[in-house]
Amino acid sequence: MSTPYIPCLDLGTYINGNEEQRKKFSDELGRAFNDSGFVTITNHGVSQELIDKLYKNIKGVFALPVETKRKYEKVELAGQRGYTSAGKETAKGAKTADLKEFWQIGQEVSDGDAIKTEYPDNEVLEEIPEFNPVTREIYQKLEENGKHLLRAIATYLQLPINYFDKHVHNGNSILRGIHYFPIENPEALPDDAVRAGAHEDINLITLLIGASADGLEVLTRSDEWLAIKAEHTDIVVNVGDMLQRLTNNKLKSTTHRVVNPPRELMKTSRFSVPFFLHPRSDMDLTSLNSCIDAEHPKVYSDMTAGEYLDERLREIGLKK
Repeated sequence: MSTPYIPCLDLGTYINGNEEQRKKFSDELGRAFNDSGFVTITNHGVSQELIDKLYKNIKGVFALPVETKRKYEKVELAGQRGYTSAGKETAKGAKTADLKEFWQIGQEVSDGDAIKTEYPDNEVLEEIPEFNPVTREIYQKLEENGKHLLRAIATYLQLPINYFDKHVHNGNSILRGIHYFPIENPEALPDDAVRAGAHEDINLITLLIGASADGLEVLTRSDEWLAIKAEHTDIVVNVGDMLQRLTNNKLKSTTHRVVNPPRELMKTSRFSVPFFLHPRSDMDLTSLNSCIDAEHPKVYSDMTAGEYLDERLREIGLKK
């Protein structure tokens, strides 16, 4: 049984490196996304000071009274902006909702692009004045890192290096602050209740910065759950369903979950901040011809990113 390949890659060697270093980074990234679907990234330009500030603000949001948080819950936006309370999101195919609450921050268009009309405004959290500026800065830094990673992926797929650029410029990306709240009464939980049920992400790639505790696990090709251990300063990156569709399963959207903590830690919180890098809604996700052959016939129907997102939001219970 082979050990899954989950390398730790230095993004700085791709951004600032020579052609050979960039090619090596691209090959290693592609290999990992073929194997485990996950990598960890160092030297990404997000300072520890900013990461600490981010988590301080995320913890502050969820420490607010429930009635205050619910002021920012906009059900009509299908959880795409502001607060989403516990019991609303269920992993695709699961019967029991995840044990979490979350806050979502979306794209802010500032260059006159007409796509601005597609995006609702972000909720401005009045109670914590630093929250919106800090999460905006993180959003922009992770979006920039994501663009570099997609260029490396394009090279690996033998596409033009800028293949994804126009699709992700002012894309529908989301920064999600998640609170996996304390489990006060484990005996009262349904047997299948977990912090995040086994699922695949919807988007192109996900960048997860820091996490306040262990719990993230990946399903390997040999159907075993593998705990992902990353330094607090690392970014964990994985493939989402949209990239899997585009590449006809050449790059695999990896199943992952967040398990409940050991009993002695159940009354503690876990915080996590993933950045879901989405393209613009009109991106065509039709599988690339270069990823289709006799051994790998076309698996997916043709649809746009917007159509696919809408379908998945309904499947996970955020949209009616």
